[in-house]
Amino acid sequence: MMNALNTLSVWILPVIISVILIYGAYKKVPLYETFTDGAKEGFWTAVKILPYLVAIMVAVSMFRSSGALDFLYNVFKTPLEALKIPADTLSLMITRSLSGSATLGIFSEIVGTHGADSYAAKLSAVITGSSETTFYVIAVYFGAVGVKKLRHAVLTGILSDLVGIICAIIVSRFFFYS
Repeated sequence: MMNALNTLSVWILPVIISVILIYGAYKKVPLYETFTDGAKEGFWTAVKILPYLVAIMVAVSMFRSSGALDFLYNVFKTPLEALKIPADTLSLMITRSLSGSATLGIFSEIVGTHGADSYAAKLSAVITGSSETTFYVIAVYFGAVGVKKLRHAVLTGILSDLVGIICAIIVSRFFFYS
């Protein structure tokens, strides 16, 4: 079974691309021109969202450099320990809504400090998979289409991240805590 899945994973993308090309040729679509038009449009979309990406990266850097993360860590350290939640995961919980790369850096640090089989590493992995980079998504996708009024998107995103983190803690406690 594993061999079949490995073979499938190697061949699935070339097969999909071949099917698209064959179908496009069958329908007499100018394939190269259509491809270059799409690439051109993708480039301009990337240029259009660049200011939003820079803004979110600056905001994350300011948040971490200002000491706000350390302050929150010190405030919540004792309550988290009382709930048997590793305090190191707090920084991951906070940065998850802001930046995926910052979260992965913190996750790597937790794994390096506590070990890959530790409760802190497993909880961090589940939290990372159970929440979204809300502010990044809002900045990039809303910026790409020019949405200026976010209405309830930010609150909904933060609440869903919070629910995801709470569920991750409950599930991790059930499966991994000893």
